Order: sequence, then structure tokens, then C-alpha cells
Amino acid sequence: MIKLLWQRFKQPIDPWLLLFTLLVFVVSAVLLYSASNQDVARVSDKLTFMGISLVLMWCIASIRLQTLMRLALPAYVVGVLLLLAVEFFGVTSHGATRWLNIGITRIQPSELMRIALPLMLAWYFHLHEVHLNWRHFVVGALLIVLPVGLILKQPDLGTGLLITSSGFYVLFFAGLSWRLIAAGAAAFGGLAYVVTHWNLCINILHEYQCRRVATMLDPTSDPLGAGYHIIQGTIAIGSGGWFGKGWLAGTQTHLDFIPERTTDFIFAVYGEEFGLVGNALLLLLYLLVIARGLMISNGASTTFGRLLAGSIALNFFTYVFVNMGMVSGILPVVGVPLPLISYGGTSMVSILASFGLLMSVQRDRKLMKG
Repeated sequence: MIKLLWQRFKQPIDPWLLLFTLLVFVVSAVLLYSASNQDVARVSDKLTFMGISLVLMWCIASIRLQTLMRLALPAYVVGVLLLLAVEFFGVTSHGATRWLNIGITRIQPSELMRIALPLMLAWYFHLHEVHLNWRHFVVGALLIVLPVGLILKQPDLGTGLLITSSGFYVLFFAGLSWRLIAAGAAAFGGLAYVVTHWNLCINILHEYQCRRVATMLDPTSDPLGAGYHIIQGTIAIGSGGWFGKGWLAGTQTHLDFIPERTTDFIFAVYGEEFGLVGNALLLLLYLLVIARGLMISNGASTTFGRLLAGSIALNFFTYVFVNMGMVSGILPVVGVPLPLISYGGTSMVSILASFGLLMSVQRDRKLMKG
């Protein structure tokens, strides 16, 4: 009986991806204990979310890839309708309208789009893979613009950028021309230059988003206000040196200089306590997760699986890059948590759900080979 249960459990699981994920979870629990001033209840909550997320990952990994393809269009349509519902019936908190009240709890529909958009795009390009041309990429771009436009109106720049990247990666793996990518990058760079140097930011972005861009370029312009997060984050990381100050021994952390130290700025805590060597080990662990996702993408048995897995792997990289970049001062502060490590359940659930999709792609390959 136990053997049958074990066989049933491990059938959809990719052991390497699970191993790397559990190792990140170990780092998360240890780090959160220090960042929360040894708050056992908060660590316990994190472990509970880990368990729920792992169960969800297993459930999604057990779904056949053909079933996921059939769910792609309905998931996208439901996600867009929920974003429209936020526009009319959303709950406002801290100046942003991002949530829907469904009675027993509040949901953030933009989180659903992190899964639904790459699913939809992968299904669409799989459907047209034989006669793919530039028109399909235009349709793909429009499929990205619709939900992202609704998310930016909430406003939620960080989530909008992450969802845009997840869609772009599908277009990239589907064969988007390098010339178009280069032209788009040049146009974006030119626009960024004009916006920042000609004081046009306020006409394009919200005022608080403009302040974030300005403080990224010069945090000392408002050291006790908008620049405080970046300044304290860089001080903490720099003070860690090669080997860090030691677990539970971070002065910036435990003297309450680091803001949001259990969520968005938890990497500053890690850098202070474990130093450059610890940072390198964490980066290696993240790279192993990303590499495993790309390997699954490369070995996928269908175009749908290849595009979906590739997008998930590179979007996970984007999460890591954006969080570490904003904490170290090379990107604006956009409220993106450190994947699988920051405290909070919503981000972890969406990431582990996407890992379940990766495992479903890998399982489909095994079944095809069998």
C-alpha cells in the first residue's frame, strides 16, 4: 500500500526541480527567522504556505498537458474578466485598486494572469505553428497588451512588467525576430532617456512611480523618504563583506534600519548576514532552478510545452533579477518579492503553480517516450 502511494506521489514530480525548490525553502525558513526577529509564528505561517503551495504544485503537475491546452483560453478569458471587475468593483488599499472581495477573502486577479497569459500564448502559437507569420506575433502582442493595460491602470507597475516579460518570453521562444527585439530595445532605451532627461515622467507614469525612478538614479536626493529603502539596502549588502556578519548578527537588520525586511528587502538581510559568498551560493541555487526549467523546455514533446516551460523558466529569472536589482539600487523599487524566500503566500502559490506546469511538461515528455 505504501509503495503504491509513493509511486502515485512521485509519478508527476520532477525530482531535480523539487530538490532545488526545497533547498531554497530551507534558506527561506532560516533567513525569515532572523529577519522577523525570531518570530516563530511568522516562520510557521511561511511553512504552512510552503506545504499548501507544494500540494498545489503536485496537483497541477498531475494534469495532462492536453488538458492544460484546453484550459488555456478559458483561463485567459476569466483572468481578463476579473481584471475588468477590479476596474468597476475592486477594493482600494494604499491608493491602489488591485483586489476583488469575494466574500470569504480577497483575491488579486493579476496573479492569475501570471499563469494564464503564458498558457494562452503558448496554446495560440502551438495552434498556428505550421503557418506561423508576422500576423500571429501581432495578435500575440495584443494578447499581452490587453491584461497588462488593465493592470497598469490599478496601478501595479511591478506586476505589469513581470506579466509583460512572461508574454514576451513566449514570443521569443516562438521565433520573434532578433531585429524586432533590437529595435524594440532601442526604442525603449530612447523613450527612457527622453522621459528621464526632459521631465516627461509625470505625463506617462504616476507620480510615485516617477519618484522611484528619480531616487534610483540618485537615492541621496531624498535620503529619508523615497531613497531610504535603496540606501539602507545597499548599506546592508555592502557591510556584509565576503562572509557576512553571521546569522542573527546583522546590525542593519536587528536595529530596524532595513524596511520591509521580511518581504521585498529580505535580500538585504541575507547579504548582510551571509556576505558575498552567501550571495553567490543563493544565485547558484536560483540558476539551478532556471537551468532545470530550460532543460525541460528544450526536451518538451510539443511546441506548447516548449514555449510554456521556457517562459516560466525565464520569468522566474526576471523575478530574481528585479528583486535583487531594486534592493542593490540598480533598478527602481517596484514591490517585487524575492522568489520563494520573501514572506507572503500569494507570490509563492503562483510560482509553485508555475513549477507544477513545468513538471506537467516534463511528465508529458516521459509519457511520449514510454
